Amino acid sequence: MTRCPDMADPDIDLTAIVLRERSRLGNFIRRRVRDQIDAEDILQDVLFAFVEAFRLPTSIEHASGWLFQVARNRIIDRFRRKKEERILEGAGGDEERDSRLDLVLPAVDAGPEGEYARSALLGALQDALDELPDSQRAVSLAHELEGKSFRDLSLESGLNVNTLLARKRYAVTFLRRRLRAAYDELDI
Repeated sequence: MTRCPDMADPDIDLTAIVLRERSRLGNFIRRRVRDQIDAEDILQDVLFAFVEAFRLPTSIEHASGWLFQVARNRIIDRFRRKKEERILEGAGGDEERDSRLDLVLPAVDAGPEGEYARSALLGALQDALDELPDSQRAVSLAHELEGKSFRDLSLESGLNVNTLLARKRYAVTFLRRRLRAAYDELDI
């Protein structure tokens, strides 16, 4: 069966564009992103987005321009997330003091009131952890209790580091809010 020349195969067009632009796009991204793994992730994300957009009923007029604009946006997004990652992992100071449970809980030898407050706060923490979605709880516990890095968690789970960071951030925000309420109730 032969095809009529007017009925071009969209998959062939898509393949031709990807083959034509992939090398240039990869070089563009690698010049702006130092980590080669991150650069490859961005390239794959952009190409995946292109394939999805290409199959939509509306057409992409300038495929090359579209690809490079999406790549720029993804690079900017990656830098923003990296900045958040540094803030989450390396802030120290007040951030560390607020997130370290041993610095927030009353001392073990603080007497009956301290023992009650410690027990109540640990109970509130357990309740709050139980309310977290499984994905957020798993990342938080693996990072905080087991000391696993986000990169190690990413390799184990197959999830993007940024996805894991977002889950941890949501969990920390929720836990802080819940524990702040419990802490305020005790008036410590």
